[in-house]
Amino acid sequence: MALTPRTPADHSDASAAAADAQALTLQRLRANVGRLSTATLKELESALPWYRRLSADERSALGMVAQNGINAFVSWYQRPSSPSWVLSDVFGTAPTELTRSISLQRALQLIRTVVQVVEDQVPEIAPKAEQGALREAVLRYSREVAFAAADVYARAAESRGSWDTRLEALVVDAILRGEDTDSLRSRMAALGWKSQSRFTVMVGTSPSETTAGFVSDLRRAASRFAEDALVGIQGDRLILVLGGVADQDTAYLRLGELFAPGPVVYGPLAASLLEATNSAQAAFAGLAAAKAWPGAPRPVAADDLWPERVISGDEAARRALVKNIYRPLLAASNGLAETLSSYLQLGHSLEATARELFVHANTVRYRLRRVCDVTGWDPLIPREAFVLQTALVVGRLAPPPVPVVERNGTRT
Repeated sequence: MALTPRTPADHSDASAAAADAQALTLQRLRANVGRLSTATLKELESALPWYRRLSADERSALGMVAQNGINAFVSWYQRPSSPSWVLSDVFGTAPTELTRSISLQRALQLIRTVVQVVEDQVPEIAPKAEQGALREAVLRYSREVAFAAADVYARAAESRGSWDTRLEALVVDAILRGEDTDSLRSRMAALGWKSQSRFTVMVGTSPSETTAGFVSDLRRAASRFAEDALVGIQGDRLILVLGGVADQDTAYLRLGELFAPGPVVYGPLAASLLEATNSAQAAFAGLAAAKAWPGAPRPVAADDLWPERVISGDEAARRALVKNIYRPLLAASNGLAETLSSYLQLGHSLEATARELFVHANTVRYRLRRVCDVTGWDPLIPREAFVLQTALVVGRLAPPPVPVVERNGTRT
């Protein structure tokens, strides 16, 4: 049987019929927007338990996103457009509320629920001949909205990451400048800082190219040895603020490997946030003076650089030598300061020191051990003997301590 070819009039009639069916579907979609929105909100309440647990404001914001999605679908069905248009129409005013209220996974569940509601209403909205095309349009639109949602969350994450980086830099700078205010503490809390003691600061040279990946790796490595960590980069200096340091020696050694070549200095442990400023200042002073000790370990404690810091004009190091070494030696009596001075001046010779002081060599040995017990520095080790000798020099030049007078039970 021969097929009768279709005439242009037949094509015209078919196109007209299709256009009429699409126009009718579009008209019914517009007429049912309110019903679809109501059905969607009811379905969200019944199908998504986490949606019911949200606050009224959060449910309102997400409900607005769902209604925007339905309204935007009607416009999109009439004139399909780019994903950027979908992004602005559906999520234009909601990214902050959306990303704060729910995760991306839940956002996709919300989109799936909206799509399911619209798809279930297809038989009642579209003529039978148009139902297949409408279902296909719903699926295509849901794909565009899903990609748009992912874009919203990606942008929010980038913005949050940039803000956290700026906030972290402000916090590090505030610690270096000695701030200890409620504002600083709230900023640290916003960054997730929880430690209240055992603060310390490490400083060194930063790599020539510090990418976001490097900072993340450094922060991740620091989290293995400390409860909290902040990273700051100021020019060619890399600053690492640690809180709740557990194994100090291992932490400093492993973290020091992540700095660029050159000296790495860590300040003394601080008991409070305010004292962390002193730790930072000591670390920076040590970094400036570290080149005067070519054989310094890496990393090196700022306190181990007291002599070099004193020579470079660091007043804090001078006070530390007087307080921690010179005055304890004088207070211990038993000739410890005199014995140490003679031992250092006579080329570290026990016999020569014994002859100088008219005592037995074993007495000299005993007194030197007492020096180590009192100060924590061993005069038999050349480097530590240099620290002790510097303490004697600055101690002799220091003004005498102000006497403490008690008046009516109050020390003044």
